[in-house]
Amino acid sequence: MSGESENIPETMRAWAVTTPGPIDGEKAPIKLVEKPVPQPQRGEVLVKVLTCGVCHTDLHVTEGDLPVHHEHVTPGHEIVGKVFAQGPETQRFKLGERIGIPWFRHACGVCKFCRSGHENLCPHSIYTGWDHDGGYAEYVTVPEGFAYRIPDRFDDLTAAPLLCAGIIGYRAFERANVPAGGRLGLYGFGGSAHITAQIALAQGIEVHVFTRGKDAQKFALQLGCASAQGAYDPSPVPLDSSIMFAPVGDMVLPALKSLTPGGTLALAGIHMSDIPTMNYQDDIFHEKVLTSVESNTRRDGEEFLTLADRLKIEPAVTEYPFEKADMALRHVKGGNIKGACVLRINKD
Repeated sequence: MSGESENIPETMRAWAVTTPGPIDGEKAPIKLVEKPVPQPQRGEVLVKVLTCGVCHTDLHVTEGDLPVHHEHVTPGHEIVGKVFAQGPETQRFKLGERIGIPWFRHACGVCKFCRSGHENLCPHSIYTGWDHDGGYAEYVTVPEGFAYRIPDRFDDLTAAPLLCAGIIGYRAFERANVPAGGRLGLYGFGGSAHITAQIALAQGIEVHVFTRGKDAQKFALQLGCASAQGAYDPSPVPLDSSIMFAPVGDMVLPALKSLTPGGTLALAGIHMSDIPTMNYQDDIFHEKVLTSVESNTRRDGEEFLTLADRLKIEPAVTEYPFEKADMALRHVKGGNIKGACVLRINKD
């Protein structure tokens, strides 16, 4: 190991999932503990975490919607930090350089999916904050090939939600096949949807929002969306495309009904409750397309960060201190969010 390895502390503060289960009132299955500082392996860098976004996927990991892949895992995969030490055979980043760490941590590189440009479908893929300890901690490691340089215009807080909410929203937007000048529906309006809305609006697309949160509805209208209504309400106009960010299967059928013939509904979440039985004629006939979104490729990430910089995307964030990660998760679960929640872990 090279760099500042002699200055690496032995232990750090980190949040760890105890026994996955529902967040109920003041109770949350997550605890602030002392953990050993991870050592960067070959091709990895050690990052001092500055901020970490609180994503809905962290809820799925914490509450047990996703199976346990790493016992007592530290959640968090929207990580902004500075390179603190370098493992062997690293060359991409300099010590002290600010980088971003996303959900997608590793792919095998040799399977048919990796070799065909679909590394997000790699059966051997590994994910930050699920398979490997994530960013609700003072330090984290990352393979340098799976980290990103962050455009200078984004500060540490606003950069964090770009690294999952932004990237996944961008891939979902691409999968939704929104026609030029078309009409797009967004179901759920949290961290990912409010960034996706800005991308669409900047391209002249008419955006309609469906969400239960009254504050989220007001925020959507403030951003320039054409309408904002309840999660199950019919669309005021036929929609060319829609993206489902809410992990609620019951919302799929009304979303399909609001699509124009030939329209596409993209399901953007890693987890969703069961979708009710469809009626072929009423729900999906007329060549409507229903597609899912699985993670992202690194190309998606690079394209999105470049686009976010050029379009001057402005993520809205609510800052939480590191010690209040459980409170931030409860806020995300409540669903009435103006943008994204971000933990402040360390200062420069």
